Amino acid sequence: MGAGHDHGRDRSGAGGTASAAHQGRLRVALGITLSVMVLQIVGGITADSLALLADAGHMATDAIGLSMALLAIHFANRPSGGRRTFGFARAEILAALANCLLLLGVGGYILFEAVERFLTPAETDGGLTLLFGALGLLANLVSLSLLMRGQKESLNVRGAFLEVLADALGSVAVLVSAGVIMATGWQPADPIASILIGLMIVPRTVRLAREALDILLESAPRDVDMEEVRDHILAVPEVEGLHDLHVWTITSGMPVLSAHVVVDQEALNAVGHERMLHELQDCLGEHFDVEHCTFQLEPLGHAVHEAKLCH
Repeated sequence: MGAGHDHGRDRSGAGGTASAAHQGRLRVALGITLSVMVLQIVGGITADSLALLADAGHMATDAIGLSMALLAIHFANRPSGGRRTFGFARAEILAALANCLLLLGVGGYILFEAVERFLTPAETDGGLTLLFGALGLLANLVSLSLLMRGQKESLNVRGAFLEVLADALGSVAVLVSAGVIMATGWQPADPIASILIGLMIVPRTVRLAREALDILLESAPRDVDMEEVRDHILAVPEVEGLHDLHVWTITSGMPVLSAHVVVDQEALNAVGHERMLHELQDCLGEHFDVEHCTFQLEPLGHAVHEAKLCH
């Protein structure tokens, strides 16, 4: 005896994923990032500042990350069908993971160049570095304000947000190094700032990669206590048992649950399938943020029959 039940929204069409609502803001942030990146490259070359060029390189990864986020949204919102029953929703998580790999590569390159600058010192123009660093910080602050709300709802947008945040901190490091050079003439401040920029990339990137891998490995969401979910389902009066309980995430903002619920046949006949499914859905909806639920209602002893079929 089986029954499926789903009170969740239909996310198969356009605008279905958590990132889609922030597509316009991502586009604006991308335009700002590309414009300031070009200015910082010009400034870095003119001022001979590795910190400024490192910040421009980081902005280049921001631009690539934002572009991948937008591309992922485009694919994720294509309708489901055929073998892809959830459409391309998982493309957002793949984009977030690709961003992580890109950020780690850039961080390593910046650290390598900073060590080279220690070995081969250069004269950095502190005034020009300060000017272009300030422009970069202003642009990052605008982009962060655009992405602030979306990063709480979408892992894909959060990846872009963390890149811009790390870059904003990098711009602060550039400004500090430029101030030190202008005040004291101490040139090592420039590669030291570059090292700080490289090190700021790593922890946030590792955290984001862990979240993306959890989704790809279909782990239960961090905010869902599996034992508590089990207890709530078993607390429904007609429920006699529960097995094959699974909770995972398709993409940001799209948690999914499936379970085989064992019910007393006489109680089920008295209550009816529809009411039983509503009870189960209401039980979860009141306590957990899981919208897409599928329940298979089984009479006592059916699990033994399933086990025989598996063998």
